[in-house]
Formats: sequence, structure tokens, C-alpha cells
Amino acid sequence: MKWITKSFDELTTIELYHILKVRTDIFVVEQKCAYPEIDGHDGVSLHLFSLQNGEIAAYARLVPAGEKYEQASIGRVLVIPAKRKSGLGRQLVSQAIDKIKEEWDVKEIKLQAQSHLESFYGSFGFQPVSEIYDDDGIPHVDMLLTVR
Repeated sequence: MKWITKSFDELTTIELYHILKVRTDIFVVEQKCAYPEIDGHDGVSLHLFSLQNGEIAAYARLVPAGEKYEQASIGRVLVIPAKRKSGLGRQLVSQAIDKIKEEWDVKEIKLQAQSHLESFYGSFGFQPVSEIYDDDGIPHVDMLLTVR
């Protein structure tokens, strides 16, 4: 499995198109959430993805500390439906954590987890730091990972 990490300026037009398409397909269409998918944070973020047969199979956006939250964060985490339950999500989160630690000197990493994935993220060491709350009709919980 090849993982690619690029800044916004390094993305080709085609890569950016595929990233925005897969994010919209999953977060807007599949999850039936009408929200501003293009939120202004992509330009300063790192974009981590894997390609299979020329298509994005998994993706996460890595946002530097101070941009969206006080901490660096992992967001827009997705695995396409055909690749779910294959272990690709575990690889993606592991890669995201490693890349943040490699690129930025951070003490914590934050994410907004869909509440049904709390134990999944907990297996990486993320701890809940909020009550469960509604975000566009989907229960979420804020979680933090202390970086060692």
C-alpha cells in the first residue's frame, strides 16, 4: 500500500478533484449531511491518501495546530465503501498520527470522532474530552491523543 502526503499546493488538479469528490460522496451524499465541505482549511493542511487502481481508497486531512483547533488535528477521515473492514482505516489513522509527529512538534492531536467510532480511535490512544454532541445530525465526540 502506497501512502501519499501532499500540501495543498503540491496536489495536482486531478488529485484535488478526486479528493473533493470522494469527500463529498461520503460526507455529504452517503451521510446525508448538507454542510460546507469546502471549509477554508484545505490550503494549510496536509492531505494523506492512498491510491488503488488510480482511485483514492482512503484519505485524511491533517490540519496544523492553531488553524482549526489549538492542537494539530486529523479530519475528513474516510475509507471508500468497497475497502471498509479491510484494515485500511487502521493503516490510515496510524499513518496520519505518524505524519503529524514527523511534520510538526506537537504534544496533542485532536479529532472529532463519530461517536460509534470512539472505541476505534481509543485503540490508538485517543481519549474523549467532550460529551457526545450532534454535528449535522450525526453524534460526535471530541478526542485527544497525547503525543509522546
